[in-house]
Amino acid sequence: MQVLHQPRVAWDAARVIGDALRDDTLFDWLRQEFGSLFGPAAGDALAESRDRVRWAGDARLPVETGLWRVRLEDALRQRPELADELAGLASVARAHRS
Repeated sequence: MQVLHQPRVAWDAARVIGDALRDDTLFDWLRQEFGSLFGPAAGDALAESRDRVRWAGDARLPVETGLWRVRLEDALRQRPELADELAGLASVARAHRS
């Protein structure tokens, strides 16, 4: 059995989100997957992050990535059973970027 370190999973997923905010294809896929995993509000929050980055420019990207790291850590504290699925999403998204 593999033990997942939840803060690491959250950080990896947040970095994937940062990449997706500038890639429409990856973003659309990730938004759908996040909506399925965490509920529709998570997909809406991703869209809001993308809008903020588009409005403020790439300087906003590290801020949004950091916010998502915190959100995801909090979500995994509440629902640790989602760590495997979130790690899988991050892995698939990184493979898409390669």
